Amino acid sequence: MAKYIAAIDQGTTSTRCILFDQRGNITCQAQKEHQQIYPQSGWVEHDPIEIWLCTKEVIQEVINKGKIKAGEISAIGVTNQRETTIVWDKHTGKPYHNAIVWQDTRTKDICDSLSAEAGQDRFRAKVGLPLATYFSGPKIKWMLENIPQIRAAAEHGDALFGNIDSWIIWWLTGGPQGGVHVTDVSNASRTMLMSLTHLDWDDEILNIFDIPRSMLPSIVSSSTPDFYGTTSQDGAFQDVIPVNGDLGDQQAALVGQTCFSPGEAKNTYGTGCFMLLNTGREIIPSTSGLLTTLAYKFGDNPANYALEGSIAITGALVQWLRDNLGLINKSAEVEELARRVKDNGGIYFVPAFSGLFAPYWRSDARGVIVGMTRYINKGHIARATLEATAFQTREVLDAMQKDSGVKLKNLKVDGGMVYNELLMQFQADILGVPVVRPKIAETTALGAAYAAGLAVGFWNNLDDLRSNWQVDHTWQPQMESSQRDNLYQTWLKAVERTFNWVE
Repeated sequence: MAKYIAAIDQGTTSTRCILFDQRGNITCQAQKEHQQIYPQSGWVEHDPIEIWLCTKEVIQEVINKGKIKAGEISAIGVTNQRETTIVWDKHTGKPYHNAIVWQDTRTKDICDSLSAEAGQDRFRAKVGLPLATYFSGPKIKWMLENIPQIRAAAEHGDALFGNIDSWIIWWLTGGPQGGVHVTDVSNASRTMLMSLTHLDWDDEILNIFDIPRSMLPSIVSSSTPDFYGTTSQDGAFQDVIPVNGDLGDQQAALVGQTCFSPGEAKNTYGTGCFMLLNTGREIIPSTSGLLTTLAYKFGDNPANYALEGSIAITGALVQWLRDNLGLINKSAEVEELARRVKDNGGIYFVPAFSGLFAPYWRSDARGVIVGMTRYINKGHIARATLEATAFQTREVLDAMQKDSGVKLKNLKVDGGMVYNELLMQFQADILGVPVVRPKIAETTALGAAYAAGLAVGFWNNLDDLRSNWQVDHTWQPQMESSQRDNLYQTWLKAVERTFNWVE
């Protein structure tokens, strides 16, 4: 008898497999980190083979730890770091190049060249995105132009492109022996190549980017009872299980937070920070630097859309304090260090390590620490590191309210940083609205499980999912509005100092 839904959550720094029961509780999980590769300044890569091997390991660990028997897993949902780009040989499964990660900035010249003719918003009306290094399309173009064997293989129909979801699903369903080459609407909407209205690859844009359509995956619903394919018996699960769910990680968190009604929003605090506002079936063009993106599409129902504010560096900044500066030994220690001081001491840390994402989209920006005096110590640096996440979130929220006309009553939060009490209180203070953490904070994996479980009747409808959501903690704003405004205005002044650093 089926007891569980399995979620594979392939993130920027690690891969997890989690089993959920019908109440949305975690019954078993496993996690494994993978290597971050930095070939040169601004370049970030992952080894796709390592990611697949990590995926197999965590699946096997969960099966062993949970003593899972055949037939106990009803379906599998996949969620993934978005925009990270892989091109591989469909006959062997061998990647032609390391995956180019979403943070990578090597495609700046390509984006600048494409922008020169009609501006950064050249394709925004069709795809909802500005021309930026963030997205998959320019990364595919770079691979085709810089790696000769990829261009040749693509022209002969031997090369396959995919974001990480496509790569994982292809291997889960057989790889070179009949693996299914698909992506869902949420991931496809992050390529710059999919029409928001038609939910299909746009031939005009493909022609401009010079990308053969044959290398692209089929675009499917995020949740489908027809399933994409099944696991092979000699594969990672060693059981035949339908793969029914696929969502980009931030859209998965929106689903996991049960933000199914227009006007509901969530913010995920991970390597970067991503706020999504459900706009229902309405495509809302942004005039404030946000992205218009697909939220999800369940079965044959119409697609739901969202406004998104993407921030490149938040949790990664804490990792930088740990790995590059050695100020802390573990990421969790940043809160204790920050609590040694009463405020930031007048310094602001703008982490534009790979440029600025929403609402600026400035690839010429680079990180700065401003306001330094002899008074400053490592406690102030730790506090400014945490506050940077909250300030950037405030910028996105302001843009979101301007575009949508919706004033948020509270913000649902998830991700690893939501257990940092100091950060969450400062976030509520600088936003001026309550910040709410759910009891099950692993909402990204949960959203993928929900997508798969809805498809097979493990959950009957959205109300079943809403009934699973419960509040764990709420932070109320405590800061005076005058102090909030002063801190925020100084932050905006600091952000200006990052502009035009790269010529």
